[in-house]
Amino acid sequence: MKKNNYMGRLLALLALTTAMCIALYGLPGEIGGIKIRKVDLLSDIRVKQQQISPLDSIKQLLLQPDTLEADSIAEPVVAVNTTQTDSDALQRRDSLYKASRVAAKKTADVYIEDFSEGHVGLKRFFRAIKNSSQMGRPARVAFMGDSFIEGDIMVGDFRSAMQKEFGGRGVGFVPITSVTAQFRPTVEHKANGWKTISMLKNKKKCFVLPGTVFLPEKENATISLKNVRNNALLQEVESVGLIYEENRQTRVELVFTDNGSTDTIASQLPYTNRITLDQIKGNITQASYTFTETDGFRALGVALEDMSGVIVDNFSLRGNSGMILDRLDKEKCLEFAEIRPYDLIILQYGLNVLSSEVLDYGWYRQRMINVVEHLKECFPESDILLLGVTDRSHQVDGEYETMPEVLTLLHAQRQIAQRTGIAFWNMYEAMGGENSMIQYVEKNWASKDYTHFSFRGGRELAGALTKAILFEMKFYDEAETIHN
Repeated sequence: MKKNNYMGRLLALLALTTAMCIALYGLPGEIGGIKIRKVDLLSDIRVKQQQISPLDSIKQLLLQPDTLEADSIAEPVVAVNTTQTDSDALQRRDSLYKASRVAAKKTADVYIEDFSEGHVGLKRFFRAIKNSSQMGRPARVAFMGDSFIEGDIMVGDFRSAMQKEFGGRGVGFVPITSVTAQFRPTVEHKANGWKTISMLKNKKKCFVLPGTVFLPEKENATISLKNVRNNALLQEVESVGLIYEENRQTRVELVFTDNGSTDTIASQLPYTNRITLDQIKGNITQASYTFTETDGFRALGVALEDMSGVIVDNFSLRGNSGMILDRLDKEKCLEFAEIRPYDLIILQYGLNVLSSEVLDYGWYRQRMINVVEHLKECFPESDILLLGVTDRSHQVDGEYETMPEVLTLLHAQRQIAQRTGIAFWNMYEAMGGENSMIQYVEKNWASKDYTHFSFRGGRELAGALTKAILFEMKFYDEAETIHN
């Protein structure tokens, strides 16, 4: 029996495959707006010409932060707003500050850069921490950001660390409802019957810090909150308070557990067109609200917290670049600050701006300068701390590396802090700098999008931020001792 000879077919198949690979290699870099990666069978053995990486060409920006024109005018801009202060005292404080930074550089830790005149950018926050008992309220932090911190990633661990250090319990402000309610580990949160209005989609200038307002869609709209048991600082709090901004005739039934006993309070909320707090005190472990006759009712959220120590509110808003904060309503923010005064506002933004096709972020710098100045008007008693963007990786020739755009955006963010005279903390360096995101992903501290953090990665950054704040507080104590 004659055997079939397949050699001819095999050679024809190999020739066809080779021709297809050559054709694929000849494809243009982009078709119909879609980027195409070439097929190169010899990529592993081809000797590549040495090229200067875009990352190498711009990384010196961070090493020489005062070389650009925008930086050179920062000091005069800040000086215009300087309060009357003894020049000798300022000189002594400045010398101490520079000495502390030199000492800090000898360690692997990343500390806060304070661009305020006299380096007093966190003075109000530290004063509030020390005087909490005399003020009759906790020192409050508004931690504002995008999806990077949603679900209390990083913020929850930062809150816990600050409360262990300075006292206080509770998760603080919780919005009426949230897309992260199902996986937020710091509070058990359920809501039903609400419509969400977000400043991301509504361009009216009518929002305060949460960036969202909630309207009941039906009678018997509900919200329930329960403290979690796996954290001693979140098991029980001294107060629960409903925060709303408008009401006509709404009736509310509050069922809460106080000292292990369940109580019920039914009442009609007073008419108001101002931001209002309806609060009860005790030893609260859970609370549920049911609302009826809700025409004209606009709610913001519920706060679970102690009346002293430190409280950290998470104001995450997925997709927020930070630039829309110049649309916060100043008068409403001042009302909000009356019932919920913030001593420190932390700004975490940038990931929703970062683009592989944009290296110049001067436009973003100017928009965010306007945002910071607007926040100063909305919350005149608050210090502001800007966080630099974290590392983010993209693929180059099949391998992940830091996006060059991270460094240019980070530089623009430092310039924002310089021009507005606020404090700045470099999260990119705190992670470990160049290609640190790769290490975070390998340790399961970040997701495989090489952008977002897991709770474990957030804990690392929270610890570094806490350490930086405690270091800064030590400087303030030493400066006050020298001054006195």
